[in-house]
Order: sequence, then structure tokens, then C-alpha cells
Amino acid sequence: MATPDYIRDLRRSAGHQLLHLPGVSVVVFDDRGRVLLGRRADTGRWAVIGGIPEPGEQPADCAVREVQEETNVRCVAERLVGVYALDKPVTYPNGDICQFMDIVFRCRATAAAASAVRVNDEESLEVGWFGLDELPTLKEYAHFRIKQASQEGPASFTASPDAAG
Repeated sequence: MATPDYIRDLRRSAGHQLLHLPGVSVVVFDDRGRVLLGRRADTGRWAVIGGIPEPGEQPADCAVREVQEETNVRCVAERLVGVYALDKPVTYPNGDICQFMDIVFRCRATAAAASAVRVNDEESLEVGWFGLDELPTLKEYAHFRIKQASQEGPASFTASPDAAG
């Protein structure tokens, strides 16, 4: 995820020390039941779409915005899947350390938008739709989020396995 300007400003005074930040993960399904994934430019790994809310931005609005910014897919938020404090801090190559509170949403791509999928910014190398039985290699926490999002029922507030992965 690209670093929002307000975090860059905060880093100028905080340095590389641990910051606890909100994050949004988005599990997007199309009308065929496929899930939308992006291969991240920073790690080269496939992942669910995600990002950081801007100050004052509602998490569901952030989810919809991030999907469109990264993949050109328009979607609507259907439900909250879960809220998870990641188990471990993430240390980035520049030395910045963050620990995220991950808010996970299930979204549905609008009918025409599913075919419009493309890499839409510098954060992804590839984007695409995958059947649940043909997912590429993902970290355990991504599988957990997809499994939770594919099930009906209330949001989950239990710990997720290897959330920071």
C-alpha cells in the first residue's frame, strides 16, 4: 500500500519507531464467486486488496476506494468480515515499523466492473480474478480472510492465524 501523506508527515518527527495504524483488507467477489487479488509490487506476492484510511475516511469507503484505485474495479461493501489486531509488527525495507489493526470487508464487484480489472496504480504488478479452488500462493492470513468472507454470518472478532504474516 502506498504511504498516505499524513503518515509521511508523522514519520518526519517519529522516525522509524513503531506506529499503530488502521488498515483495511478487502475480499471482493464477482458474480461468478471468484475473488479479486493483486500481486504486490513491494513483495511480489499475491494478496487481497488493502490500504490505509485517510483521516476522517470511513473504513468501508476506504475499502471501496482502494479496490478502484488498485484494480479499476468498482464495488460495494456488503459486510464487515472481522477486525483483527495483527500479531506482529511489520518492518519495511526503509526501517519503518508498523502494527496494523486490520478491518476486513467483503465487497461485491458491480456487474460491468468485473471485466474492467487491470493494474491501476504502482502498488500492483498484476491483478486478477481467481476461483476459490484455484488461488495462487497466499499467506495464511489471506486464506483466513477469504474463508471468513466467503461464509455467511456475522462478522468475526476472533484472532486470525498468523495475521501479520
